Amino acid sequence: MSASRKIFFNPAAAKASFDFDISGYPPLPALKGLFITGTDTEVGKTLVAGAVARSLRRGGLKVEVFKPAATGCKKQRGELVSQDAEFLAACADSRRMLSEIVPARYRAALAPNVAAARESRPIDLELIFREYSRLAGPVAAGDPSSTPDVVVVEGVGGLLCPISDDFWVIHFARMARLPVVIVARPGLGTINHTLLTIHAARSAGLEVAGVVINRYQVEPAAARSADPTPYIRGDADMSAFTNPAQIAERGRVKVLAIVPDDAKSSIEKGRIGPDAQYAIDQVDWPAIAGVET
Repeated sequence: MSASRKIFFNPAAAKASFDFDISGYPPLPALKGLFITGTDTEVGKTLVAGAVARSLRRGGLKVEVFKPAATGCKKQRGELVSQDAEFLAACADSRRMLSEIVPARYRAALAPNVAAARESRPIDLELIFREYSRLAGPVAAGDPSSTPDVVVVEGVGGLLCPISDDFWVIHFARMARLPVVIVARPGLGTINHTLLTIHAARSAGLEVAGVVINRYQVEPAAARSADPTPYIRGDADMSAFTNPAQIAERGRVKVLAIVPDDAKSSIEKGRIGPDAQYAIDQVDWPAIAGVET
């Protein structure tokens, strides 16, 4: 290989790229609330975020919800609509427009920066910041009654998911300065994924409030299966049984809730199953969000 084609690793440049510097962005208002992220996509963080919002609302608090970007949106009456926004709005009983709850929306179910490039519509970070800042706007307008007591923010994918090429979910979490709740899977692989997410959050200076284990199988798969090698399924079931304690001990973090895999839950139908909601309701979310009740 010629010298001109050699690729050298530059540790200083690599370190700088993961500093998650937000000094060049405008400050966001200091709100009370929670930032819900996941160890990966499809771990059920929208369901958990909605259940937390509903729990807070049932506790007598005025709740608002926010998600900076969403992909996989559907076109309705000429507008892209986020199903996540519809679900979150219903859970919080929000009267805000769906386009305010999720400002950046794309049709392709890809990372936001990739979807934006494919659709030739760059991410408008100023719009995201403006819509989030409007949550604190009524105070300045002299109408504190319309200001939320608490905000539930749902991220996109995991903390290191890029919203734009140079602005990731973790940047927005740093700007929002809210306690972070990590939604994790129950089974094999979740220890690694969860500890990596905890490490990334803490390295960026974020407060990790705790972990929610979602879609926990109350009835083990081995008991439901006629698999001729049940010990294999049994090991997987034992992994799910032991993972919460491992995450708590190795991550030095609280496991706030273990949410069962409730067949009655459906984002598409706007439903949270009673067992899932009950598990979420056992957590003192106002205290974690720093809200007095």
